[in-house]
Amino acid sequence: MKKTTLLFIIILLFLLLSCKKDITQVEDEILKETEKISAEYTSNDKKKIQKGIPSPLSGIYAPEKKVKRRPVAVMFDNHPNARWQSGLSQAEIVYEFLVEAPYTRYMGIFLINDPEAIGPIRSSRPYFITALLEYDPIYVRVGGSPQAKQDIIKLNIADIDGLSSSNEVFWENKKVKKRSPHNTYTSMKVIREVQGLKGYDLIGHYEGFKFNDEDVELEGFVANSIDIHYYNNNVTSYIYNSNEKLYYRKKDGVEHHDELDNTPIKTKNIIIQEAKTSVIDKEGRLSIDLIGEGKGKYITNGKGIDIKWSKESRNSKTYYYDKNGEEIVLNPGITWIQVVNTNTIIDIY
Repeated sequence: MKKTTLLFIIILLFLLLSCKKDITQVEDEILKETEKISAEYTSNDKKKIQKGIPSPLSGIYAPEKKVKRRPVAVMFDNHPNARWQSGLSQAEIVYEFLVEAPYTRYMGIFLINDPEAIGPIRSSRPYFITALLEYDPIYVRVGGSPQAKQDIIKLNIADIDGLSSSNEVFWENKKVKKRSPHNTYTSMKVIREVQGLKGYDLIGHYEGFKFNDEDVELEGFVANSIDIHYYNNNVTSYIYNSNEKLYYRKKDGVEHHDELDNTPIKTKNIIIQEAKTSVIDKEGRLSIDLIGEGKGKYITNGKGIDIKWSKESRNSKTYYYDKNGEEIVLNPGITWIQVVNTNTIIDIY
């Protein structure tokens, strides 16, 4: 502790004794003041340890040159024959959406991390585009539905498509036992190089989430275990680890791991967003209404609260509000956004 602090305590002791206070009371007040000063030093030390600036996607500190660059949105295959995914654990935000029954698909939003292998990569759908527009990213995909392809052109998305790229940009990963179309991979290094070659903006223009400086506990319902039933045979689960204060992810009852390094998929925040969903063609393609308002839940640190979401237009940001109408502030860390139909069965306990 610094000399000025010791001097302060000595002066405080003298003043208290001069006031003829009971010695026990004096000791208690000195102890409280010492703890307060110590806490201030600890807080300042933590701030010094944090290097760089916080990412607008996760609140995680990273070098400024990485935080300031443009996000990358990647379409991840989630067909049972595609599991598991490589590089997914390094995304700061991940969306899980329904696609043609009974499957779901992921979209990972990357900024500060650069996985050396990313995949398997799959095709786009219009509602993924509606979500990614909020981040002004480079969009990495392999094909898409007819409407998604039209939207990408119409909206001038900074697009990198596996169907029109060389095998130096997208390749079949022969190290994994997966068959086409579940084995197309790339790397973040290559994507960043192509971004430059195509002349895409290097900086994204978007509004990130709000984050607490440190962990905040919610005053809400218990949420140690979450089961989201997309279909009877398609269930996403989260189990809370109170020691790490993180949620471990399961898919269809199996622990979800990153294929790249076999690390478990973990998250700090879970947002469940209810959106009206309907089948629109004979292929089973879906319409998911992400514009307007709806209900949902925000979960972190073993607790959850009911929320509402609002998105004014396709290009605008989705805002999430608590029961008082205040925009929610996330705890720093990775966030998974589970977009579900309004009638989806969700078990939280």
